[in-house]
Amino acid sequence: MKKIGVRQKIKILGSLLLSSIFIVISITIYLNQKNIKDATIINIAGKQRMLTQRITKNIFYLYQTRSNNFAEIDNAIEQFEFGLTTLRDGNKILKIGKSPTEEITEQITKVSVLWNSFKKNTKEFKTALLNENIQKLNSIIEYTYQTNNKFLDEVDNVVALYTDYIEYKTTFIKNFQYVAFSFLFIFSIYALIQLKQIEANATEFLDKYKKIKEADINKLEPIKVESEKEFEEMADSINFFINKVNSAMNYSQSALEQSKLASDKLQDLTDEFENIIDDLENKSDIIKSIDKSEDIAIESSDNLIKTTKKLNDLKKQLDNILKVVQNKD
Repeated sequence: MKKIGVRQKIKILGSLLLSSIFIVISITIYLNQKNIKDATIINIAGKQRMLTQRITKNIFYLYQTRSNNFAEIDNAIEQFEFGLTTLRDGNKILKIGKSPTEEITEQITKVSVLWNSFKKNTKEFKTALLNENIQKLNSIIEYTYQTNNKFLDEVDNVVALYTDYIEYKTTFIKNFQYVAFSFLFIFSIYALIQLKQIEANATEFLDKYKKIKEADINKLEPIKVESEKEFEEMADSINFFINKVNSAMNYSQSALEQSKLASDKLQDLTDEFENIIDDLENKSDIIKSIDKSEDIAIESSDNLIKTTKKLNDLKKQLDNILKVVQNKD
C-alpha cells in the first residue's frame, strides 16, 4: 500500500477541514436567511386573520350607522388579496417562494374559495347600502354572521400550518448545526492526532539522527523508520551514506590487518633463514646470497609499512569527511 507523505497528508486534512467549515457556515447562513423570510410569511399570514376581522367589523359598523365610507373596507380587501396571492404564488420583490408544502397549498385554496364568496358578499353589501335596500342588507348581515367564523378558522389554519412548517425547519436547523459541529469537533480531534503523530515521527527520526552523529565511526548502524514517506526517504539517503562509510572502514581495516600479517610473516621468514645460516659451514658464499634475499625482504617490508601508513591516512581522511558532514548537519 502506497504511503501518504507528510505534505500531502497536511494538505488533505487542511482542505477537508476548511471545506467542512465553509459548507457548514454557508448552509447555516442560508437556513437563517430562510428563517428571516419565514418570519415575514408568518407576519403576512397572521395579518390575513386581522384583515378578515377588520372587514367584518366595518360591515357591521356601516350597517348600524348607514354610512357609505368604504375606504377602510377597500383598503383591507386590497391588503388581503395581496397577502393571499403572496402566500399562494410567492413574491419576487419580497423574495418569498410559493407555498412550500402541498398541505399549505390546499389550505390556501380553501381560503381562496371562501374569500371569493366573502368578497362578493362585501361588494353586494356596499351596493345595498348605497341603494338603502334594507331587505338585502339584512340578508347580507345574516350571511356574514353565519360564515365569518368559518372563514376566520380557515385563515387560522393557514397560520397554524405555516407555524408548524417553520418550527420543523427550525428544529432541522438546530439538529443540523449539532451534527455539523459534532463532525467538525471529531474531525478536528482526528486532524490533531494526525499532526501529533507526524510530530512524534519527526522527533523519533531526529533522535536517531543525533545518535548517528554521536556514535563511533566504526559502529554506525542504519536508521530504521516506519512512518511517513518523507522520513523513510531521508532515512534511506542517510543509510546509503552509512553503508558507504561502513564499507570503506571495513576495507581499510581489512587491508591494515593483511599488511600487518604479511609483515609478521616476513619477519618470521628472516629469523628462520638466519638460524639456518648459523648451521651452515660455508657461510661466506651463502651469506652473500642471503644478504641479497634479506635486502629484498627488507625492501618488501618497507613497502608494506608504507602501504600500511597510506591506509592509516585513508582512515583518517574518512574520519575527517564524516566530521565535516556531521558539523554541517
